[in-house]
Amino acid sequence: MLRPVYWQEACAHLTKHDKVMGALIAAYPTGMLGTRGEALTTLVRSVVGQQISVKAAASIWARFEAVLDGHVTAAGILALSDEQMRGCGFSGSKVRYVRGIAQGFADGTVHPGLWDGMSDDAVIGELVKLPGIGRWTAEMFLMFFLMRPDVLAVDDIGLVKGFKQAYGHDYADFDDVRVAMAGPHLKLWQRRMQEAGERWRPYRSVASWYLWRLLDPEEVAY
Repeated sequence: MLRPVYWQEACAHLTKHDKVMGALIAAYPTGMLGTRGEALTTLVRSVVGQQISVKAAASIWARFEAVLDGHVTAAGILALSDEQMRGCGFSGSKVRYVRGIAQGFADGTVHPGLWDGMSDDAVIGELVKLPGIGRWTAEMFLMFFLMRPDVLAVDDIGLVKGFKQAYGHDYADFDDVRVAMAGPHLKLWQRRMQEAGERWRPYRSVASWYLWRLLDPEEVAY
C-alpha cells in the first residue's frame, strides 16, 4: 500500500495548531492514509460500494475481479457483457456507471497522466463527468489515490459525526452525539467543521483521516 510522504510533517503541524487533533493523533499512533489500487480500480470500486454494505461490496468485487482474471482494465470491462456484470452482483445502474467509467478511460475523457499537475478542483471537474462519480467520490479519490493533503469532504456524514464526537464539547449547545445528522443540525456541524478546518490547513486530509479513525478502528482505504 502506498503512503503519503507528508504524514509526519502534517501530524506535527496539526498537533501544534489544534490540541484536540493533537490528542487524536496521540491516541492513534499507527497507520495512515493509503491507496490499494490503480486509478480505474479505485473509481470502479467506489461505485461498486455505493449504497451497499462493506461485506456485500467485497463479495461483488471478488466476483468481478475473477471474471476479469484479476486484471481490472478499461478494455477488459468493456469486453464484458451486461449479463456477466449482473452475474457479479451489479445492479442495472451500476452496470451503466462502470461501463461509462471504463469508456471514459478508454476514450480520453479523463487524463490520468495530467492529474499530478492539475488543481484539486480541476481534477474534480474532470472526474464528475464520468457516470456515477459525484463530488464526494472525486474527493475520496483526491485523498486516497492522488494523496492530496488538503481535502475536506464536507458532505461526508461520517466525517461530520467524527468531528462532532471529537469537538462537540467545545460548543455550548452540544447535545447527544446520537442525534441524527440531518437538516439544519447537519448544516450547523458542517459549518463548524469547516471553521475548525481552517486550523488544519494545509493538511485537512490528514485531519479527516483521524476523525474517521475515531469512529472506526479499521483504517480507511480505497
